[in-house]
Amino acid sequence: MLQPSAPQPAVLYSFRRCPYAMRARMVVLASKLKIELRDILLKDKPAQMVAASPKATVPVLILEDGRVLEESLDIMLWAVSLNDPLSLYPDDDPTRFTIDELIAENDGPFKSALDQYKYHVRFPENSKENYRSEGEAFLAKLNERLREHPYLMGTQASLADIAIFPFIRQFANSDRDWFDASPYPNLHKWLNTWTTSEDYLNIMKKRPIWNEEAAPCYFPSLAQQVDS
Repeated sequence: MLQPSAPQPAVLYSFRRCPYAMRARMVVLASKLKIELRDILLKDKPAQMVAASPKATVPVLILEDGRVLEESLDIMLWAVSLNDPLSLYPDDDPTRFTIDELIAENDGPFKSALDQYKYHVRFPENSKENYRSEGEAFLAKLNERLREHPYLMGTQASLADIAIFPFIRQFANSDRDWFDASPYPNLHKWLNTWTTSEDYLNIMKKRPIWNEEAAPCYFPSLAQQVDS
């Protein structure tokens, strides 16, 4: 008698350096969920990904039941809803409200300022320094939140930290000399903590670009799951 086949894990299409994809991978890793990771090139997007998500931006998560999540925040919330061993998204309304608020500010006004700062030649209406100043308001806010504790919500990491740090990294790398000299010591320390962490180094490993003939690349690897 044939045995039923094991359900296939969810499939995550990702691009290594995309900050949205980075934060999705970080939360999947923290949640200890097994997925199939398909690293792609943005200049050569797989037809399977585009068929599942016509907007064709990463990350894209195809669930076991065929549903598609095509926003990084939805993927992060899916992961912690299934397993949240680090309590990244605590089950109390005031905490969740603040986390949601910080992420919304990052994904909205700050991301807009970041894009204009990083690609300032495309936005000649204002100077690079003007766009940087717009983004600095958020940097200063985060720096103040980090004055008394190592993470944005207190002594433990939260979904807000993981959702935001890839974009602060991008802002910092737009002019590293300026950022290193900027008056945000708490933010500098926080960003360094994340970008030197074992989890960050894990999600940023270069993995083979996916193709149809390749064997599945599971994330985290089976060895990492045993170690955890």
